[in-house]
Amino acid sequence: MAQWLRAQGSLVGTAPPFDVAALPDDPVELFLAWILHAADAGVAEPHAATLATVDAAGRPDARTLLLKDVGPIGWAVAGRRSSAKGAQLAAHPVAALNFWWQPVVRSVRVRGPVSEATRQESAADLAARSASARAGIPPEDWVLWRIEPEHVEFWQGAPDRHHTRVIYERTGGSWRRSHMTI
Repeated sequence: MAQWLRAQGSLVGTAPPFDVAALPDDPVELFLAWILHAADAGVAEPHAATLATVDAAGRPDARTLLLKDVGPIGWAVAGRRSSAKGAQLAAHPVAALNFWWQPVVRSVRVRGPVSEATRQESAADLAARSASARAGIPPEDWVLWRIEPEHVEFWQGAPDRHHTRVIYERTGGSWRRSHMTI
């Protein structure tokens, strides 16, 4: 298996130009540019991401879901309060979110504390789902959560393996930004 895995292609997409000298001060602005670029490049479901939480024993747990919104107050995801994800977020309100857009050789990681949106925002998110997707979900069981980012990392791969990594760290009410080629 190890030989087979080594023989598989990697970083076979086409990375767009990335000017680190022109980075915005806020990671949301860069994220919006990147997700829209991924969609324009034909990435299927660019709003799909892996959400990682922590279970009762402190073990990481991950699943794929859809991003519901992004803005100054965080990256929003939703689900049932009664799910494993809901129980984990209630017990340990922290999470990481990871986007991987293979055709454009880019990924974004978001980490931070999680808070519940208002009951009205959660209800509006549930109402926006199709009737079949709403079937069997009591409104009080549906929650919109927001990951309030403390760390946002943008990664762009390169065929020569000199990948670019841009990291935004929240310090107080502002962002500190750094970048490196690794």
